[in-house]
Amino acid sequence: MSSIRRDASGAWRARYRDPNGHQRSRNFARKIDAEQFLTGIEHSKLLGAYVDPAAGRTTFREYAEQWRAVQVHRPSTAAQVETNLRRHVLPHLGDRPLAAIRPSEIQAWVRGRSGVLKPPTVELLYRYVVAILRAAVADRLIATSPAVGIKLPKAEVHRVVPLETAVVEKLIAAVPDRYRSLVVLAAGTGMRQGECFGLTVDRVDFLRRQVTVDRQLMLLPGAGPVLAPPKTQASYRVIPLPRVVVDALAAHIAQNPVGPLGFLFTNSDGDPIRRTRFSDEWRPAVKAAGAPAGTGFHALRHYYASLLIRHGESVKVVQARLGHASATETLDTYSHLWPDSEDQTRAAVDHVLLAAVSDLCQTVDTEP
Repeated sequence: MSSIRRDASGAWRARYRDPNGHQRSRNFARKIDAEQFLTGIEHSKLLGAYVDPAAGRTTFREYAEQWRAVQVHRPSTAAQVETNLRRHVLPHLGDRPLAAIRPSEIQAWVRGRSGVLKPPTVELLYRYVVAILRAAVADRLIATSPAVGIKLPKAEVHRVVPLETAVVEKLIAAVPDRYRSLVVLAAGTGMRQGECFGLTVDRVDFLRRQVTVDRQLMLLPGAGPVLAPPKTQASYRVIPLPRVVVDALAAHIAQNPVGPLGFLFTNSDGDPIRRTRFSDEWRPAVKAAGAPAGTGFHALRHYYASLLIRHGESVKVVQARLGHASATETLDTYSHLWPDSEDQTRAAVDHVLLAAVSDLCQTVDTEP
């Protein structure tokens, strides 16, 4: 039962039991404040929305670690979350009690990160903070999340500009011999870098001229490269292999016999390719080929998509080949590459309405 009594100091002490039966109390200078507090406590208990006032003293850092430990993440995602929280979130919000964090504090943090990080990265970090605070609400540590009404920086819209075929040819010629077929594979299938690095000979069907994508090579902090599931469920796919890719892979295998692990592409030591080490080979090739500064391996994926679009493939086909989760993702990235249909639009309307509207307009013009 709840009660209110005045102690020797003159303060009004409100006593109550929480849903677990534990005795709680809080002091107030005025009796009416104590009464209103107990009314709110009883109301929240009836609604099942009771939050222990002491629970909010847990720091953001403590709860973030608890939250991270129970998430069902792939190893690569878990490593990314840990790194981003440690570098960009915990130094600013980590020591703050959950109940003390205010929306204005989160907005200030977003603004500060916007000065050093790109908008998509800031949005990703904000989503982590939202997820952590939402979980704190669900665990009844805080009544409401302060991560509401936060304005995020707007990302600049950058249209994909595919590489010219002549540049791709120069890239193939500029990389070391053992990586030339790797570049041909990426340009001829649109496979992601990790998917190319993780490709094993048993995933290539030379007879049917197709490649199965069902894993990728990932780098984890403090560990060597490991094979992991693809980026998304939609990334599991079978891609038809053009003749140029089949020939390039066959020539590569003839010159670089496949090792016991089955990887088609390895470094000069015969080990799986590390992205950081491959960058040392890629950057000079980009410069030698005259490609735009900052061109990454992913540009070959855009090149492949542009070829499909140029030769009349539908949105659904491009989506399937690239392993996009939805057609919306494909259109958001490449819609500007599809041929404009202005002339077809005009012809369609004219075919139906031109004669009828022309006769009507002539009738109106001749009326007295």
